[in-house]
Order: sequence, then C-alpha cells, then structure tokens
Amino acid sequence: MITIRNEKPQDYKIVEDMTRKAFYNQYMPGCFEHYLVHIMREHEDFIPELDFVAELDGKIIGNIMYIKARLIDQNKNEKQILTFAPVCVLPEYQRMGYGKMLIEHSFEQAKQLGYDTIVIFGSPANYVNRGFVCCKKHNVCLENGKYPAAMLVKELVPGALDGRKWSYHESPVMELSEEEAQKYDDSLEPMQKKMAAKSGRILYHEPLFCRIISQIKFLEICSIFRNFSVFTKFFKKQWLRPQLL
Repeated sequence: MITIRNEKPQDYKIVEDMTRKAFYNQYMPGCFEHYLVHIMREHEDFIPELDFVAELDGKIIGNIMYIKARLIDQNKNEKQILTFAPVCVLPEYQRMGYGKMLIEHSFEQAKQLGYDTIVIFGSPANYVNRGFVCCKKHNVCLENGKYPAAMLVKELVPGALDGRKWSYHESPVMELSEEEAQKYDDSLEPMQKKMAAKSGRILYHEPLFCRIISQIKFLEICSIFRNFSVFTKFFKKQWLRPQLL
C-alpha cells in the first residue's frame, strides 16, 4: 500500500541516500542533488509542510520538497511562489506512477497553504501532463529577460498571474557550491562515476540540471559532453532547445 506523508527527521539519511541513487550518473558523472536536499532543510525558504515522502509497504521510495521563490512585476510588486527541487523516485520504482502521486498530492497541499503558482526547471516532456506550460505563456522570465525553454510554470489557481510580466527570482539555497557539494559526496559511501545514462532520458525528474544549463554558456556545456555531437544528440532527446543558452 502506498502512503504519502511528511518527512520526519529519522527519514533524512534515507531520503538523501535515495536521492543520490536516483540521480547518480544520470546527466553527469555523479550528482549534487543529495547535497541540495542535505542543505535545504535548514534554509529559511524551506517549507517543511510541503516536504513529502512516498512509502510503499513501509519503505520510502520517493520524495518531493518545496522552497519559496519570488516573482517581481515591472512595478516592483513582489509575489511569493513555490518551486520544487529535487523530486525523485528510487530507480526500481520509477515510471510506475509514484512520482505523479507525490506531485499531485503536493499541489493540493500547496493550495491549502495559500500558494497559487509554481515555477520549476525541467524537461517539458516530463511536466506538461502535470499542468506546467512554457514560462513565456505566463509572461514569466529570468532576471535577464530571457524565457528558457526549461523554465515551466503552473498556476495552482487559474488567473493567478493575471497577464503581467514577471521576473523569476529563486532562493539563494539553489546557488550550490560545487566544491562543497563534491566534498559532501566524497564523505559518503563511494559510488562509481560514469558518463550520463544511455536510456534516452535523464531521469524522471531533472530540475537542478535544467536550471544549471539554462544559465551557463554553450562552450561550457560542450566541455561537459566532450564533443558537439554528443551535446546535440542529448538535447534532441531531452526536448531542451538551444534557446536555453
């Protein structure tokens, strides 16, 4: 039987290990998502009421966490919104509907807490069925005025964004120190690092990666993927267009 409940302190290590297993080597050698989970809980923007785990017969198999973010309109009016990152399901339980259950449950709880908008970074193919649309459709851009294809918006309450132009401002907790993240990963049980998975998909969820690639330069991405052909093949498979850059 599947149960969705709030995460408890005794779950922390289990959830971090699960996140590491779910993301490791999926889009780069290793991963940093488990470090983000590790530091998020202590940040002022973290929302414990929207931190959920999915249990299957008593075993934790999935997790979703939310933090606060902001939208600012052209008149400097500020609106508090949500973003989730990361959200994951153990590899052996992926593509069975458990991630969908977590996401839909969290939407209902977020509305009950008074939130009306969610902005995430992810592959559109993974999220359109959950009601997310391209940020440009709701006139939500980055601080630099760009509309990355990986930035997606969902109105929990229809009309919440009322057509105004908004710029998205994420929580400082998302500004990870790669050095600290690597140091934390090195302190854990060793896992073999290798190039990205060959399945044709990054993972069920990949918001942190999409957020990163929407802000770094083309040549930096190419250096990650070693050569241009690997880079272009990857982006075609993931529905992420060059307009991200």
